[in-house]
Order: sequence, then C-alpha cells, then structure tokens
Amino acid sequence: MTADDLRRNSDNFCYRHPDRQSFVLCQRCLRTICPECQTPAAVGVICPECLRDQQKAASPAQRKAERRWSRSRPVAVADTRPLVTYSIIGITLFVYLLTLIPGIGSTIQQNLLYFAPALYPELTGRFEPWRLLTAALVHGSFFHVGLNMLALWMIGRSLEPLLGRWRFVTLYLLSALGGSVAVTLLSFLTPVVGASGAIFGLFGALFVIGRHIGANIGGIAIILAVNLAIGFVPGFNVSWQAHVGGLLTGLLVAFIFTRTRSRERRGLQIALLVAVFLGLVALLLVPVFAPGLVLR
Repeated sequence: MTADDLRRNSDNFCYRHPDRQSFVLCQRCLRTICPECQTPAAVGVICPECLRDQQKAASPAQRKAERRWSRSRPVAVADTRPLVTYSIIGITLFVYLLTLIPGIGSTIQQNLLYFAPALYPELTGRFEPWRLLTAALVHGSFFHVGLNMLALWMIGRSLEPLLGRWRFVTLYLLSALGGSVAVTLLSFLTPVVGASGAIFGLFGALFVIGRHIGANIGGIAIILAVNLAIGFVPGFNVSWQAHVGGLLTGLLVAFIFTRTRSRERRGLQIALLVAVFLGLVALLLVPVFAPGLVLR
C-alpha cells in the first residue's frame, strides 16, 4: 500500500476531525481518533463519545467515590515502591533462617515465641510483652512463612502505595497486635506464631478501602471468606483466633483511614489510632481482673 492509498482511506482519519490523519483506534468503538480526541483508559485510549457513555453507565457508588476522592488528592510521591512490604518480608525471612541454625534457632524461638501466660508476671513470674508483636516474625515451617510472605507481597504492593508507608506500618503492627490479643482472650494457653493475624488485617483493610472507592470487592470477599473458613476446619493447625483478631483490627483501622483522609483530619486520625492501640492493650488486662471471662 502506497502513501497515496493511506491518504485516500477515510479510516485513517479522525472521525471527529476528518482533516487529521491518525492510526490510533478507540478501544471501545474501534474508530480512528486524533490526539485531541484521545482520553487515556485502563487499556489504550477511548473517544469522547465512549467516555460519555462510560460515565453515564457508572454506578452511584462509583460516582460517589470519584467525587469523594477527587476533592483532595495526595501530593505526588517520587518513590512509590512498596519498600515497607519488602522490608517486612526481608526481616521475617531473615528471622526464619536464624531459627534454622542449630543452637541459635531454639534460643530465638524461646525468646520470641508467643505464649500468653508469659505476659502476666502475677501468674508465671515472667513479663515479656514483645511477644505480642515478635510472634509475627516466627514461623513453624518453610511452607508457613512462604505462604504468609507471598500474601504480604501480593497485598502490600497495592495497599502500601495507596495508604503511604507510615499508615501501612501502623496497619500491619496493629493487626498483628490484634491477632495476639484475640489469642490471649480466646485461647489463653495456646502458643501461637506467624504473621497470619497481620495478613488478615491487610485483607480486611483492602476490603474496606476497595468498598470505599467503589471498586469490585467480590473477589477479595471470596478469598477472605475461604481463608477465614480454613481456620475452623478440623485437622488444620491454624489459629483462627489470630485470624479473627487481626481481621477485625484491620477493618477498624481501615475505616479510620477512609474517614480521616483529609489533611485537616490528620490529628483526629492519629488520636483514633492511638485509641485503638490503647483499647487493645486494655483488653490484655481481662485475664488479670476477670480471669473467668478468658476461654482456656
């Protein structure tokens, strides 16, 4: 085909501007559009008419989310890599490798292994509160740590850039703490290790934030329900208490994030997060002042 053939073919010109030659097609109607008529879409570009049709077909939740999140856009960050996610994965894998070293490994597990009575010196003579968080660094097998870190990698890559690094760290730590608190209240004498509570907190946050911005959260809900149900299946050595505690904490923290997004509410956001932390710590006092309420 010669250059004259290309010029004579009307399909090679913008349908809205017949004098402008172009070879870019609208991804919805497949008509030729010039640079002025192109609007970036999820894949390729679309023409103005298809853009209007898409906006008309948007659900009320999507339009509401678009209005809400367009009021105050965050300042662009030069580096949006999920560095916190990668750091947590690296630290957790490093601790797991240390636990494999003969002699050193058993010492690390004894000092980091979460066991509820070790938090109450009036019961055992030992007070080791760091176990509430360091339990998330210790895993029982390669499959255990691999599955948790894979989930963290998959969720963190999307959630951390959306929340920001400090909010993501706060969410992860509070969810890990929430999982340990639930184990303390619901399974007091059970030793528990693993980052599952924190991972379920991330799942819960992804669910809440996805719903808030009008995204399709059906897939997230199914994955969350399946993983939560596994903890109740007999034969699986899984702490459903940690899963439930981390999930509830993640849901609450994410709800706070979505309701205090603006810069003007940053102080309120910090205050509410501190309140969540203090509330979890207060629940740890239940075995001391009301031991009859603790399920052993």
